[in-house]
Amino acid sequence: MKFSDLGLSDELSRAVADLGYTSPTPIQEKSIPIVLMGRDILGSAQTGTGKTASFTLPMIDILASGRAKARLPRSLILAPTRELAAQVADSFEKFSSYHKLSMALLIGGVSFTEQNAALSKGVDVLIATPGRLLDHFERGKVLLNDVKILVIDEADRMLDMGFIPDVERIASLLPRMRQTLFFSATLSDDIQKLGAKFVMNPKVIEVAPPAATADTVAQHLIWTDVKKKRQILRDILRHEAVKNAVIFCNRKRDIAELIKSLTRHGFSAVALHGDMTQSARLEALQRFKDGEVPLMIASDVAARGLDIAGLSHVFNFDVPSHAEDYVHRIGRTGRAGKSGRAFTIAASKDDIKYIGFIEKLISKPIPQITVVDGRVVESGAKSSASKPTISDGKAGAKADAKTDDSHASENSAPAQDASEKSPSKGRGRGRNAKKPAENPAQNDVATEKPTEPTKAKSASASSGASSGASSPAQEAKPAAKPAAKNKNRNRDDELPSPPDCSGNTLAETGHVPAFLRR
Repeated sequence: MKFSDLGLSDELSRAVADLGYTSPTPIQEKSIPIVLMGRDILGSAQTGTGKTASFTLPMIDILASGRAKARLPRSLILAPTRELAAQVADSFEKFSSYHKLSMALLIGGVSFTEQNAALSKGVDVLIATPGRLLDHFERGKVLLNDVKILVIDEADRMLDMGFIPDVERIASLLPRMRQTLFFSATLSDDIQKLGAKFVMNPKVIEVAPPAATADTVAQHLIWTDVKKKRQILRDILRHEAVKNAVIFCNRKRDIAELIKSLTRHGFSAVALHGDMTQSARLEALQRFKDGEVPLMIASDVAARGLDIAGLSHVFNFDVPSHAEDYVHRIGRTGRAGKSGRAFTIAASKDDIKYIGFIEKLISKPIPQITVVDGRVVESGAKSSASKPTISDGKAGAKADAKTDDSHASENSAPAQDASEKSPSKGRGRGRNAKKPAENPAQNDVATEKPTEPTKAKSASASSGASSGASSPAQEAKPAAKPAAKNKNRNRDDELPSPPDCSGNTLAETGHVPAFLRR
């Protein structure tokens, strides 16, 4: 099938052909004719399948006739992030090359003056993030009672980021008689209930199973120690001969530390996260897209919506705490029918739980690999069920530091990161690791069957000491409840980990104060 077969105008079909597109993707093939009919849509498709074009293309043809009035946009596209909104605007400009349509982009981090000037002239298409649009509305710079088409893009992300109240308020300002296009990466029950608030008698379009990963992406999982993560990443970057890659971290402060480390070892990288100004974010993204810098270290702000042509690799330097984020992260590569590779580096005890959630969501195991002497080797393991022992003790940290120092000297690095030379301090985990004898329930050698809590307490009272490697599966159990209280703490850059978050009772630690023995 060709784009011209979907009912698009000759001018629009020519613009699409000029950009090198020949055949529509499944979401485009199913959505475009429905949008041209004027019906509401409740659509879902995995990232990288062309959702943006599925609504921008028919909108251009619909809006081709008519004229915009000052401060009265004729259509509205809402996006959760600045980057996604900017990408939609870029797509609109490319596809409308043979049409005389006006467009305005309302996002944070940009001066109001320029945006006000565009609105005062009148725009056919208004692309905005919810917060900035409401700012303009409250200032009286934009009126929404002439909007004929509303697009809510990445609705699931809107829900996660807490934008739904703003979206609901914006929708209340629009005419009741309008066409609404509601798109999400998934169509869960919550998303469908949410969509019902905005659409009327919609056509439901779902072209991929929820949370499916593209077959064009080869996935790999590496289990290692925390202190070896940077070395493992560098080894893979050298072994893979990476053309360009996005490396994801969970926290903004980790992004800065990783860039500093990679720079010391001769790599070139830029950062992309939510605390950067809009101009800095756009500059970094443009340098990366132009190939000036091959590596981009990003938070999840870059996981959705960004379309980077020909991205060869994605690295999860930190395992995402939400399984859905894994799908969106690795969806940055393997797009438009091209192949890509995604590497996930797991090192902490929390990662055991997160990997389990991910594999359950995608309904398949992530194949494991190992790195030996700087070379990637297939481990043969097909599931994360065979997890190695994870140790956070000082001995392992010192060994990792020596390995990292040796590796740095081999590559003539000017200096070694202090964080890579010495073990981390004050993290709680290290404190427990120093005293294996005080918690035999947590430090028992791994067995086929998990130890019962009563047995663990009995062993603690009788033996009082134990040695050997700890089993991740067993250690995760006693720490599960206290850890759950702070399950989102990894997203907060300003809140450090408490000095001791083990949550062990006196009986579990094997230590009872003298005054309680009386």
